[in-house]
Amino acid sequence: MSLFDAISVAATSLDAQSTRLNTISSNLANANAVSSSAEETYRAQYPVFETILNELSNGNGMDAVSGVRVSGIAQSDLPAVREYVPTHPMADDEGFIYRPAINSVEEMANMMEASRSYQDSIEAMNTAKQLIMRTLTLGR
Repeated sequence: MSLFDAISVAATSLDAQSTRLNTISSNLANANAVSSSAEETYRAQYPVFETILNELSNGNGMDAVSGVRVSGIAQSDLPAVREYVPTHPMADDEGFIYRPAINSVEEMANMMEASRSYQDSIEAMNTAKQLIMRTLTLGR
């Protein structure tokens, strides 16, 4: 694996973690949304990651270039939280409102993890860049 391949793998991680941060942000933004039916209630979204492995022939054998990508966005199947608030303007005929089943603390922990993974990928790219620059200066 060349240093350029290392940068490429880190770039796929940046893209995947960016999608993860966007879905987490959407979940947090809608955590307190209210609706008048369980079907209309916002459902938390989570990216589904898959590894990618491309076989490249370089004449000397096979080299593998890998990474990660988002294969889709899954929605939570948890039921909406039902609250009895008959005075709420969005209450249904029985006086209930519905909120998404989103745990804000869990989402914040996921956000911190995704942010750290994003930072790690940037650090890996910077290290590979520094190694490339040092390699270029070896002949001087």
